[in-house]
Amino acid sequence: MTTDTDVKRSALITGASTGIGEACALRMAARGWRVFAGVRREEDGDALVAKARAAITPVILDVTCKEHIEAAVNRVRESVGANGLHGLFNNAGIAVGGPLEHLPEERILQQFQVNVFGAIAVTQAFLPLVRAARGRIVFTSSNSGFWCEPFLSVYGASKHALEAIGDSLRIELQPWGVHVALIEPGMIKTPIWDKARAEFAEVDNLLSPEALAQYARPIEALRKMVHQTPVIATPPERVARALQHALEARRPKTRYCVGIDCRLQFHLRRFLPDRVRDYLARRVMGL
Repeated sequence: MTTDTDVKRSALITGASTGIGEACALRMAARGWRVFAGVRREEDGDALVAKARAAITPVILDVTCKEHIEAAVNRVRESVGANGLHGLFNNAGIAVGGPLEHLPEERILQQFQVNVFGAIAVTQAFLPLVRAARGRIVFTSSNSGFWCEPFLSVYGASKHALEAIGDSLRIELQPWGVHVALIEPGMIKTPIWDKARAEFAEVDNLLSPEALAQYARPIEALRKMVHQTPVIATPPERVARALQHALEARRPKTRYCVGIDCRLQFHLRRFLPDRVRDYLARRVMGL
């Protein structure tokens, strides 16, 4: 990263409307970074600006839209010029859940289009600007990327894909001094729980009678889980602290495990046999 203190460091954060992205945008702006916050609606950008104590520039950015990405690159390039982009945080993502047997193809494709293909497209488009600044690239992965829970198979698969992309890209970009890191949050206190509750309210319409009958016990277990945010869920500000370290530290980590559940799973996966992990998951889900 540049050492010229006269150059204002800049970062693009995708998925900055709520939750993790919002917390990260606010924290980095407060630390003096020039933050370009990717949002999907103008009103989301206005709301974010109103919460900020420092300047934030909202950028309309649907990571699955080529035109949005091109427009965002042009806007950021015009603003940062030859200084380039010091940080790119690929945070935009969605979570698709349900028994794999009955997940509609369009929902599976949507999961990968946002979480994986969107992150790749944004990274490819902004890499010249990041390289110019010898900047850093960060991906929001998940504990589900290395320990996937039942009924989150396609979500976990998308995060596992980001793990592979991050590891490979980190080596590919080392010759240019561009560092790549993965942030692996566990359960975070964000609006994603509200979205999960809304989806479960429609579960009888989303799944066929056959699916509801086959998976009645785990569906009921999941319903109980999402109707109360877990006590161990971590505030999104903890993820923002991890991003700050990933972007500012002289020696950033390659991975940031955020949350009690993530750290516990990270260590247990080294010692617990797969069959034991399967048994514990079945007990929790009523399978």
